[in-house]
Amino acid sequence: MVEIAQLEPIIQQPSPAEEHWYAVHTRSRHEQAVYERLKNKSIYAFLPKIEVWSARKDRQKRIQVPMFRGYLFIRANLENRLWLTVLQTPGVARIISSNGKPVPIPENQIASIQTILENDTVVTPYPYLNVGERVRIVAGPLRGVEGILLRFKPNKQRLILSVDLLQQSVCVELNTIEVEPINF
Repeated sequence: MVEIAQLEPIIQQPSPAEEHWYAVHTRSRHEQAVYERLKNKSIYAFLPKIEVWSARKDRQKRIQVPMFRGYLFIRANLENRLWLTVLQTPGVARIISSNGKPVPIPENQIASIQTILENDTVVTPYPYLNVGERVRIVAGPLRGVEGILLRFKPNKQRLILSVDLLQQSVCVELNTIEVEPINF
């Protein structure tokens, strides 16, 4: 389900050529509330959601949760004072920035998310893995083994993992679904 807020702006909005997508980091489990508050402030917001089974012990049902926990997206020109309006919204932790300047998200990445949601594609959240990151094997005969992600083999959808055993390293090929980052 795609939720996009687009209302008549209270603040003078720039032309679309000056607008960019930005990621807004929210307090834990405050994505929907922040989305509603930004919408009420006439800020163009996008909160992608996916359906998952609830993890209750007594029953299971389908619920909608944010595709990216703790994040939503806004489309705006943050060169004016609008960034301050966003930051002052209750539940907003920060706008993703580098060197104190908000970092725009490429238009094609947001368009890809929207296309996936519009086509009712099954979406499963998956941790982002980086080469050099400590990871843990979560499935298969090596479950529980920890190591360092060495490299991806994109042509086979497999990765190579360096595992420290007896102060030596070995490499194993695993399906990407069998590995998660340790801090996940």
